[in-house]
Amino acid sequence: MKLQRLGLSAAIVFGAVAVAAMTSQAQTLNIGVRAGPESIDPHFTATGTHAEAMKQIFDTLTWSGDGLEIEPRLAESWKAVDNTTWEFKLRKGVKFHDGSDFTAEDVKFSIERIPKVTGANPLTIYVRRVQSTEIVDPHTIRIKTDGPAPNLPNDFIRLFIVSAKAAAGLDKDTSNPAFNSGKAAIGTGPYKFVSWTPKEQLVLDRNDNFWGPKEPWARHVRKELPNDAARVAQLKAGQVDLIVRVPATDVASLKRDPKLNVVTIDSVYVFNIELDMRDKPPQITAKDGSALAKNPMQDPRVREAIDLAIDRKALAEIAMEGLGKPQNQLVTPSIFGYSKKLPERKYDPAAAKKLLADAGYPNGFKVVFSFTNDRLPGDRQVGTSVAQMLAAVGIDAQANSQPGAVFFPARSRAEFSMSMSGWGTLTGEAHYTLSSIAHSNDPAKKFGAFNVHHYKNPVMDKLIQDAAVEMDENKRRAFLEQANELVATDRPRLPLVAVGSAWAMQKDKVTIKPRVDEDTLAMNIKPAK
Repeated sequence: MKLQRLGLSAAIVFGAVAVAAMTSQAQTLNIGVRAGPESIDPHFTATGTHAEAMKQIFDTLTWSGDGLEIEPRLAESWKAVDNTTWEFKLRKGVKFHDGSDFTAEDVKFSIERIPKVTGANPLTIYVRRVQSTEIVDPHTIRIKTDGPAPNLPNDFIRLFIVSAKAAAGLDKDTSNPAFNSGKAAIGTGPYKFVSWTPKEQLVLDRNDNFWGPKEPWARHVRKELPNDAARVAQLKAGQVDLIVRVPATDVASLKRDPKLNVVTIDSVYVFNIELDMRDKPPQITAKDGSALAKNPMQDPRVREAIDLAIDRKALAEIAMEGLGKPQNQLVTPSIFGYSKKLPERKYDPAAAKKLLADAGYPNGFKVVFSFTNDRLPGDRQVGTSVAQMLAAVGIDAQANSQPGAVFFPARSRAEFSMSMSGWGTLTGEAHYTLSSIAHSNDPAKKFGAFNVHHYKNPVMDKLIQDAAVEMDENKRRAFLEQANELVATDRPRLPLVAVGSAWAMQKDKVTIKPRVDEDTLAMNIKPAK
C-alpha cells in the first residue's frame, strides 16, 4: 500500500513537471532572424535590425504603428506650445524592469545621452533638432528646438528611453560592456533582458509589470541565422517557430508545405546606389588600374549612364524573384513627399554606352561596388546583378559583398566609391530620408549625416531646410516632392527597387501581423488559435 502511494505520488510529480515543461515550451517564442543587435545599448546605432531587437526591451517616446502611423507610447500626448517648443505628456505608472519609476528625468537623460555614445550609423538624426529640454513636472517635458520642427514627434519613434539611474556615468567606452552584461539594460518594454551572445542569440523574458497588454510569450529567443538556407532548414525541422526575410527562392515551396504559413508585404525599404562625388575617390581607376585624371562620377553624363544601364524590372522579377518593385525615387508611394510627377526609370544600355563615350570614357572604367549580403532580402542577388548590368556597358564594377556589420562602419568612414544598401523611410515622411542622405553633410545644421561622399547642391539644401521648418503641411509636401524630383535629375543616389519581405512560420504555433518597416516584434506575433 505504501509502495502504491509512493508510486502514485511519483507519477503525480512527474506529470506536473511534464505539464510545466510543456507549458513553458508552449510559451517560448523562437524566431530565426537574419541579423541581430550590434549591442544592447539602444543608442549605439540606427541600424534597423539593431532597433528592431531593442524595441522589445526599451520603449520609445512615440511609436510607429504597423503602417508607420504615429502613435502614443511613453508619451501619451504632445502639442506644439509655440514654433520652437513641443510639450510631451508622459505616461504615468510606468515602471522600469528594476521596479523604479519612469519620469521626465529619464527622457531628458536619454535625449542628452545619444550624441555622447552613438557609434556607426549615428542615432543623432532623431534628436538633431533638440536644443534643450525642460522638465515641467515628473510627467511633463518641454523640448526646445533649433527652429520650427514639425517632425519632432515622428523623429521620437527612435528615441529609446533608458534608465537614467542604470546608465548614469557611462561613456562611449564603458556603455557597451555595461549594457551587454545586462547591468544597464534596464528598459520599460514588454520584455526584459536575460542574455546576449553576439552573432548567436538574444534571450528575453516577459515583463509581467509592463504597462501595456500582457504578452503571451514567457520567453522570447531571437536566433541569428544569417545563412538563408540554414534559417529555412531550422524552420522545417521545427527548431524555430518563425523566420524572417524568407529568400524569394523558397517562398513558393514553403507555401506548399501544409505545416507552414507564409506572409508577405511590400516594405518601405528601397535599395539604392550611392555614388562618390569627391575629387579623389579611393576605389575608382582606369580599367588597367591606373589613376584617372578626374572622378568620372562628378560628370552628370556618367551618373545618367549608370542609371540607364540598370534594368529595374529584371532586378525585381529575377534577382528578387518577384519580391521587389521597380523604384523611381528614394521613397515609396505611401510616404509623405513622394512625387507622382516622376516617370519610371528607363533601361537603355545603348544610350548608356553613348553617354560614357561622350563623357570621355568609351572603354568605361573600374570601380569597387560594395553592398550588404545579410541585411535585407535579395541584397546579395541585387548587388551581383547590378554589377553584371554595369559590365554590359563597359563599367567594371567589382562586386564586393559584405556583412552589414562590416559594411556600415566602412561606409561611415567613407571608404567606398560606389555602394548599395537599403534605406527605409521609417518616420513616414520623406524629410527623414532626404535630410539624411541628400542634403550636404553639414554638422552645424545637423543635416546630411549619412551623406559621406560630398554631394552638394544649394537648391537641394534649401528645399530640405525649408521643409524642416514649414508647419503648413501642403507647403512642406511641395518642398519634399521638389527635392525628390531633384534627386532624380542630379542622381547622387540611384533608387533601384523597393524591397518586399516574407515571413514563414509554423502554422499550428504562431501568427504574425507584418509591418511595412519589416520589424519583426514579439508583440506582433500571437499563438495560433
